[in-house]
Amino acid sequence: MDWLNYHHLLYFWTVAREGGVSRAAELLHLAQPTLSSQIKKLENSVGHQLFDRSGRSLKLTETGHLVYQYADEIFGLGRELTDILHHRTDEDRSRLLVGVQGAIPKLVVYELLRPALESCKEQEYQVTCFEGKISELLGELALHRLDVVIADRPLAPDINVRAFNHLLGKCGVTVYGTPQLSRRFRRGFPESLDSAPMLLPTQNTSLRRLLEQWFDENDIHPIIAHEFEDSAVLKVFGQAGHGLFVTPTAIEAEVCRQHSVKVVGRIPEVIERFYAISIEKRLKHPAVLKISESARDRLFGER
Repeated sequence: MDWLNYHHLLYFWTVAREGGVSRAAELLHLAQPTLSSQIKKLENSVGHQLFDRSGRSLKLTETGHLVYQYADEIFGLGRELTDILHHRTDEDRSRLLVGVQGAIPKLVVYELLRPALESCKEQEYQVTCFEGKISELLGELALHRLDVVIADRPLAPDINVRAFNHLLGKCGVTVYGTPQLSRRFRRGFPESLDSAPMLLPTQNTSLRRLLEQWFDENDIHPIIAHEFEDSAVLKVFGQAGHGLFVTPTAIEAEVCRQHSVKVVGRIPEVIERFYAISIEKRLKHPAVLKISESARDRLFGER
């Protein structure tokens, strides 16, 4: 098939969606014989029967199901495009709406968004930042209520959201502690972490899974003193001396400065990745492009 008549495809898709020719003809403002004739032309064009016909009932054939899936995606994209064009007002274009996965350290969030904030001063953008669970943020992205989602994992293939992953960068992790704990556990690192008190992120986070895998591979068994879903709260407990904690090496200097802690050691084998997830295959928003370029060249550059 060298060329596809999209009018015929639309007629087929509408009939399949509505479950019959009668209702589809009403929606399309066509006579039923005309609609049936157009679908027959599509079947002749693709070289396959798309419906099993028994009296007035229509049932999709195996090929019909395949064609319907593609048609549904094609016309779904058309609706998305129309929605975007209708709702992207001048005010929308002057704002950057960012969704941030809650597990990402706040310092990483700031360092990622800082270029956008600087860009905002020049171009009068306003940044609005929302934090939440990745599933909730992706839902908002699908509804065009967010321009981009910052996450520590790529969009899973089984998630029913049409979006694209853009790797911002990756880095190893650093272990920190108060000056007293740092002196105690720095010697003999990383074996010194065996039986060391650790403050860890909760089980539902990417970093926790990576750390546990590394512990197992190196036969290290720390004592889990406390667990936290909020990375900022975790650091406060670490600053107070309740245990050692881990953050991306990219923000090492700022963590030490803000929380008055010292580096115990670095684990380059535990690699954290950060992604910008958007509905665009190629990033277009000027501020998001700034985020991506700065993350690659500055924040996650070779250290």
